[in-house]
Amino acid sequence: MLEVYHAEMMHEALDGRVSPAALEIMIAANLKQDSIGGLLGHDEYHFDNNAFDESNRYIREQRGFVIAGLLGTGVLSTWIAFGRLTHAVQDFYAHTNYVEMWLAEKKGMRPSAQEIEPLRRDLIDSPALHSGRIYLPVDALYFVPFLQKLALALAPRDSHARMNLDSPAQGPDFEYARAAAVQRTRYEFELLEKLLTPEMFARFTDL
Repeated sequence: MLEVYHAEMMHEALDGRVSPAALEIMIAANLKQDSIGGLLGHDEYHFDNNAFDESNRYIREQRGFVIAGLLGTGVLSTWIAFGRLTHAVQDFYAHTNYVEMWLAEKKGMRPSAQEIEPLRRDLIDSPALHSGRIYLPVDALYFVPFLQKLALALAPRDSHARMNLDSPAQGPDFEYARAAAVQRTRYEFELLEKLLTPEMFARFTDL
């Protein structure tokens, strides 16, 4: 998703649950994943190119870094790791057809975006689940505003350019991807609360 929406979702999911200082670091780490260095050669940061195994491994790795950091003396690294983790889980809903599959079950009905279920195992494990593929140079052209229409005309149907739900400009399904991403961010936070001791969790939240 675009940076503004990643930041908004972090605030919506975590305001009041972690200190402002912790949230600032988490958001900075989340947004850094969309830097040039994070976009090139790192499908696992964004669930691009059907990198499901790699992305899920990356999420587990970052969760492990949070726990390992809290077993030590530093907390800054744990906030950075959680920020990276949240970027990946948020992009899952924006870069795959998960939302499309969920809506297809509604047979033309469009429930409130808040009703989306972000962790439906049958959808996550479905062989029909796929993510946008990066086709160069078409997908690079897509990020140049005045070339975007041309890029969309040339892009294959399974391209990132055609599939992404990165902003409201991609249509009404964006709100479902955004709602699912906020819920998943809260889930990841609450999962850490279950995994950490009360003392470790208090250090993590910095409240």
